[in-house]
Amino acid sequence: MPPRSRFTRLDAFTKTVDEARVRTTSGGIVTIVSLLVVLILAWGEWADYRKTVIHPELIVDKGRGERMEIHLNMTFPKMPCELLTLDVMDVSGEQQHGVRHGINKVRLQPLSKGGKVIDVKTLNLHDDSALHLDPEYCGDCYGAPSPSNAIKPGCCNTCDEVREAYAQASWAFGRGENVEQCEREHYSEKLDEQRAEGCRIEGSLQVNKVVGNFHLAPGRSFSNGNTHVHDLKNYVETPKGQSHDFTHIIHSLRFGPQLPESIAQKIGGKDVFGNNHHTNPLDGTRQDTRDPNYNFMYFLKIVPTSFLPLGWERKVQKMTSYLSQNAELGMLGTAADGSLETHQYSVTSHKRSLSGGDDSAEGHAERLHSRGGIPGVFFSYDISPMKVINREEQNKTFLGFLAGLCAIVGGTLTVAAAVDRGLFEGATRLKKMRSKDL
Repeated sequence: MPPRSRFTRLDAFTKTVDEARVRTTSGGIVTIVSLLVVLILAWGEWADYRKTVIHPELIVDKGRGERMEIHLNMTFPKMPCELLTLDVMDVSGEQQHGVRHGINKVRLQPLSKGGKVIDVKTLNLHDDSALHLDPEYCGDCYGAPSPSNAIKPGCCNTCDEVREAYAQASWAFGRGENVEQCEREHYSEKLDEQRAEGCRIEGSLQVNKVVGNFHLAPGRSFSNGNTHVHDLKNYVETPKGQSHDFTHIIHSLRFGPQLPESIAQKIGGKDVFGNNHHTNPLDGTRQDTRDPNYNFMYFLKIVPTSFLPLGWERKVQKMTSYLSQNAELGMLGTAADGSLETHQYSVTSHKRSLSGGDDSAEGHAERLHSRGGIPGVFFSYDISPMKVINREEQNKTFLGFLAGLCAIVGGTLTVAAAVDRGLFEGATRLKKMRSKDL
């Protein structure tokens, strides 16, 4: 026997000699089952360790001077593209009349002919319809000052420039009769050809991250003092048997980049986010009307939302430092490291006829509507002062994984030992009972 050391009395794992050990069939079966259980539970623990989870946080949004990107895709089955105008304005005083950059107008066939795409028109800032004219040509603006975006300063060489000059002068334009540029370009004929068509507006635009609104309404828009006005002459004066209205379908409307589906499922589950309604509740919305003088209003509460992938820096106050004020259209809010600055929103809607009256037809005679306004679809948005941060993190640390693995091994072997002991004791007593009977 080897000499005892001072640690011998501290040994908690006493041993038995091989001659004192008994091996049984049941013990072998319990050992194999326990090893299988250990392997299965250890694999589950490893998978749980490798899994990432999203931890949401709520903080005060301290960003200043930021911009926000709006992505929209809407169809107007009974509104020609020539009459449809997109405007943006906010409480800071910034106004964008007839937004063109980043927006496409898609001409659609009438619904009676299938509503297929006729043509896609990219709304460029410069009109190329006057490129064939004499370089010395300077078109008349018919009493209005030349528009600021005219190709040739001081002149109106195209029908579009004449219309823009009238809009900047706050004058109604009409069909362009007796306007040489419009007659040369056959503006009134083109307008009549498109009367029965529909239009799809798609694209994106950047706005200040402050309270504001954007709307789609008929006719050129301009400001008359503190009043926002649209030239409705061509919208109201339609040929006999034809009319327009603002029946519309919102295919998609979002503020900022879309969260990937995999991330959306981690945040709230598959059932909730099957069609992006977690951030875009207006997607797939349809509103119908036959009244040309009808107004649809959507009131949106926008909540800034960040997604920080695994490995992102932990300091919240620096998480928006990567945002560029001069980001390209369509890229605002995205970063090379996978982080996203986007927005969720909630919405309430309201609609009314511009002729006023009450809702007696719907059983609410006490509900009165004011008279007047502009027909169209209006979106008013307000920015929440709070910000949601969805931070991606590992489900558990490596030390937590080791602790769980030790618990699995120790717990399984302990239970297996108890089961084996019970089987052994039961078998021994059964043998003793049989020997007594003999």
